[in-house]
Amino acid sequence: MSGSFANEDVMEEYLSALLTEDQAPSEDTVQKQAVARLLEGVKPELPKAAPSVEKPLPVIETKTAPVIVPTPAEPKVETQPELQTEQGAGGGDTEINERVIAGSFQSLFFNVAGLTLAVPLTELGGIHNLEKPGPLFGKPDWFMGVMLYREEKLNVVDTAKWVMPEKCNEILEDSIKYQYLIMLGDSGWGLACEELVNTVTLQSEDVKWRDIGGKRPWLAGMVKEKMCAMLDVKQLIKMLNKGLGSND
Repeated sequence: MSGSFANEDVMEEYLSALLTEDQAPSEDTVQKQAVARLLEGVKPELPKAAPSVEKPLPVIETKTAPVIVPTPAEPKVETQPELQTEQGAGGGDTEINERVIAGSFQSLFFNVAGLTLAVPLTELGGIHNLEKPGPLFGKPDWFMGVMLYREEKLNVVDTAKWVMPEKCNEILEDSIKYQYLIMLGDSGWGLACEELVNTVTLQSEDVKWRDIGGKRPWLAGMVKEKMCAMLDVKQLIKMLNKGLGSND
């Protein structure tokens, strides 16, 4: 796609840089450090008993979550002996690292401007065909407007502008052709996307989970094999409710 990321190496460096926390070194240093960390963390994968199941996902015109077989709630996993806390995106909320999902879980993969994103199906509120939203004045540039669906108002987010504003030049914006709206839980917020890729059953160890703290609470981690960002839907909703962008 014209204006998309040129190749997988650039995608890998960009996503890895998102996982780099707190101090902001130069762009060149960030990329080199991100690649070095990935190389250090590479381990040979053991054969799995059965391959992950991937299949096309049909467009579902419903407000209910399009979960084929909902994954039962799993106990929370603590990755450190003592729970860490932070001031979350909601301001005074004190939270633990609840973004880590234990065991196996299903995720939806979708594409935006050459970037693949993933969201757990249990956090999905529905998928709609995207119709032209009505604009509202005085909103951030990533807010596309409001789309009416069965007398319900759905807030439409320009996902490319929200997730990677630094990459969204005029050429890239002109190349984006949004077709679907991916709803986040029951929040009323939806992410515009170009293509629904598939649903995949993942194991917890398939994801490089992001540690608590840092600048990007919306980023739960990175799916290692597919080199794509896993969204933390709860934190993302909090930021959207406050009118915050991904780097705010």
